[in-house]
Amino acid sequence: VQLQASGGGLVQAGGSLRLLCTPSGGTFSNRYMGWFRQAPGKEREFVAGINWTRGFTHYADSVKGQFTISRERGRNAVYLQMNSLKPEDTAAYYCAAGPPNRDISFDSAASYEYWGQGTQVTVSS
Repeated sequence: VQLQASGGGLVQAGGSLRLLCTPSGGTFSNRYMGWFRQAPGKEREFVAGINWTRGFTHYADSVKGQFTISRERGRNAVYLQMNSLKPEDTAAYYCAAGPPNRDISFDSAASYEYWGQGTQVTVSS
């Protein structure tokens, strides 16, 4: 499965962006889908995740109440709605797919099987 992430860009502090992740050559069925981000000089960190089948969601404490992850079955897409953006949210954002039919440690990058190429989000102050 190849993942395509899009929707990043330059936005002023307080603005919003919606990221999109879609697959090619496969589906998200029965997988756990996650969004991670990596700022320059920092490690990749978990942002949000969703169980494709059950719809359960998880968030990093730093984005709770600010970001929302969702899925659209018909389009086979995962979204990350990001509101009230802050300069510290600036990073490359990556979507990732876990292996099918397995429970994973959703906040660990090592748990994921496939990764998208990343989409840059830059928040100016």
